[in-house]
Amino acid sequence: MKMFQSIIAALFLSLALAQTGLAEELSVDVNTAGVEELAEALHGVGMAKAQAIIEYREENGAFEHIDELVNVRGIGLRTVDNNRERIELPEAPAGE
Repeated sequence: MKMFQSIIAALFLSLALAQTGLAEELSVDVNTAGVEELAEALHGVGMAKAQAIIEYREENGAFEHIDELVNVRGIGLRTVDNNRERIELPEAPAGE
């Protein structure tokens, strides 16, 4: 019985670690994502800041570089730096 409990505990631990790893790998394209996606994927970005990102890109066009996010009201360099590995900016196809 003790061995069975150890196996169950090991399974739960491995599942918990796997979920943590998946959460850390979450990334988002800031040029196409919606409010919920941005708020979920980016650290320090809630619904209001996510909405500000969308409004900024609607008024100014797509982000060409991650550092442009500091131009969004409420988004500072620290927020950008904390999310660099989570932010995707796919390159536009040649000729555009």
